[in-house]
Amino acid sequence: MPGMPGNGWQVMASFRRDGSVVQQRLKPGTVRRIAGYARPYVRELVLFLALNTVAAVIVVANPLLLKAIIDRGIVPERQNLVVWLAVAVAGLALLEAVLGLAQRWYSARIGEGLIYDLRTQVFGHVQRQPVAFFMRAQTGSLVSRLNNDVIGAQRALTTTLSSVVSNVISLILVLVTMMVLSWQVTLIALLLLPVFILPAKWVGRRLSRISREQMQLDAEMSSLMTERFNVAGAMLAKLYGRPVEEEDNFSQRAARVRDIGVVAAMYGRVFFTALTLVAALATAMVYGVGGFLVVDGTFQLGTLVALATLLTRMYGPLTALSNVHVDVMTALVSFDRVFEVLDLKPLIRDREDARPLAGEGGAPAVEFDHVRFAYPSAEEVSLASLESIARTDTAPGREVLHDVHFTAEPGQLVALVGPSGAGKSTITHLVSRLYDVSGGAVRVGGTDVRDVTLDSLRAEVGVVSQDAHLFHDTIRENMRYARPDASDEEILAALEAAQIGGLVAAMPEGLDTVVGDRGYRLSGGEKQRLAIARLLLKAPSVVVLDEATAHLDSESEAAVQRALRTALAGRTSLVIAHRLSTIREADQILVIEDGRVAERGRHEELLLRGGLYAELYRTQFSRQDGDPRDGEAPDGDARNGGRRSGAALA
Repeated sequence: MPGMPGNGWQVMASFRRDGSVVQQRLKPGTVRRIAGYARPYVRELVLFLALNTVAAVIVVANPLLLKAIIDRGIVPERQNLVVWLAVAVAGLALLEAVLGLAQRWYSARIGEGLIYDLRTQVFGHVQRQPVAFFMRAQTGSLVSRLNNDVIGAQRALTTTLSSVVSNVISLILVLVTMMVLSWQVTLIALLLLPVFILPAKWVGRRLSRISREQMQLDAEMSSLMTERFNVAGAMLAKLYGRPVEEEDNFSQRAARVRDIGVVAAMYGRVFFTALTLVAALATAMVYGVGGFLVVDGTFQLGTLVALATLLTRMYGPLTALSNVHVDVMTALVSFDRVFEVLDLKPLIRDREDARPLAGEGGAPAVEFDHVRFAYPSAEEVSLASLESIARTDTAPGREVLHDVHFTAEPGQLVALVGPSGAGKSTITHLVSRLYDVSGGAVRVGGTDVRDVTLDSLRAEVGVVSQDAHLFHDTIRENMRYARPDASDEEILAALEAAQIGGLVAAMPEGLDTVVGDRGYRLSGGEKQRLAIARLLLKAPSVVVLDEATAHLDSESEAAVQRALRTALAGRTSLVIAHRLSTIREADQILVIEDGRVAERGRHEELLLRGGLYAELYRTQFSRQDGDPRDGEAPDGDARNGGRRSGAALA
């Protein structure tokens, strides 16, 4: 059927979409919200739809010009009229080409603008979610919302809307014109429509199932590649060294993708073969019946050619509109999935009356006032659709901190010790307000952290964790994450203070050295010292060290400890510690057990009590006692040169 293959791919794409989408229920107000996103593009949308309307009119104008060329020019042998009508056909073709370019420009302008609006809004909203959200949501699902669903939503205002408008107008004009030319031929053409639509729907259902399976297999293969190609995965695969098995595993997945690709290609060919057969059948019918009517003198030869041409432009819009409800719902569901993320309110956010944390020009006190805490439930922080495994923990979170009460005075070092799982890291997370307390209050400088803005709080609190994260970027940019306006001289000074300045200076590219994915081009000690340098560049008044020297070799740990002396000097410090030097130098030691402060005091006091701390000291610290200050210089007293820290007791 001439003209039909031109939009055959669009028709097939409509039929291969998942028909079950129409059974999904949209949230009330979804269409109204979509209209809100379309409002900034109203002028472009009106022009876009007007261009589609003009293009639809041209669909009918061309066959009528062909009819005029034959009936008024060729048959009566009026050469001048033939020439002028041929020029008119060429002019329409040129106009159609210009319209196509204009339609594409407006479509791209509206579509890309909408994608930008949605992506930036979703990205910003996700960034404001609490850390508990990222602990549950799968990264791939979040990326899918920013890519696939946003693009699917964009189709609602471009592809789907323009397709519906142009197809409706084209179909009305074509049917009216055909009925005027010959109602008999038009009626027979409509009777042939089920011959095309029924097989198309049959193929479409199978294509939809195959497409879902194909997407799933592609995702599984991509997931395998992602796991094996990142640094940690590649290292693990090499250390356990079964390259043949890995290759076979990938080969099997790739083979399944290949096989289903062949099946999908064959179904696609069946679709187009059916399309071609129906086109041939319809053409034969038009020329058979119409030719008889021409010979009989019912209408002219040009009318027959016009009817045959219009017929080719009737089946495409008809079949596309027969499945339009699936296209519309697919686009609306994509919008709904984007709105689902946007409607998830951040659990940790500024209060309406929040004010900046007042800087006192020195280190503030950090106070825990009878704090209780339970981790939030899944419903409070995440979405089931962002997790591949169904959630079973729907019950409220169990309380993990019970009546925790202490004060770190300005400039003091408070060490947290205790067995793993006791609640030490949870306590440190509350200072920077990664979570909110369930009861009581955490105060910095005498102000409840819930009453101050998050930006001002986190500007005053610096954190170095056990696994310091570095972006796949240069040392300079990783450092400037703490202070975007920092000069190279300030960066170098911070690196020098963190005991890594010499190493960076010796690198061929210096500050422009790319650290690799998560900093894997650097050793563990180098990463930690860079993280400490980043903290020094930030210059916070409160420092939280969460297992900052865990899993380091002795040489790296000694270098990190020297860097920490500078980082902790003059700052209020909360340190999860297991190093003997930190314990000795701490102004206050808190022994955490089962979410409670079991003991508190200085090193010597707690040893004399003979309680849990004395037991921990005997099992974990006493073996360090023979080492002079654990690698420190003999004069490395905290009050003269700074303080030391270490990792949590396990």
